[in-house]
Amino acid sequence: MHILAIDFGTKRIGLAWADTTLGVVLPYGVVEGKSVAEKVKELSDVIHKDKIDTVVVGFPMNLKGKESKNTERVQKFVFELQKHISAPVEFFDERFSSQAADALGPGVTRDEKSAMIILQGYLERKKK
Repeated sequence: MHILAIDFGTKRIGLAWADTTLGVVLPYGVVEGKSVAEKVKELSDVIHKDKIDTVVVGFPMNLKGKESKNTERVQKFVFELQKHISAPVEFFDERFSSQAADALGPGVTRDEKSAMIILQGYLERKKK
């Protein structure tokens, strides 16, 4: 199964990819500097081209586990994305993913690392 993780940001969207048969999570690029419609188009193209089975989107919660100010933006973006894809979309709590990404060191962008952390957490939760 191919899974794409999205770390949504208003400026940049970090991506990570996993093949569950291989058990690897890899950085998959950044979508940036475009309108929402252009970002949705680019992501839907990736999802179709790469035969993504499931999309996992980081869900911004505050420290108390409640919806944050960014939650509505993410929900609106996902609503638009779902109009263009058939793959199911699942949300995953992204609290602390940016801080964990900063601890990973250099190599790929912070946005990709955050998406990788979201995806790894999602996969670990699915194993349980």
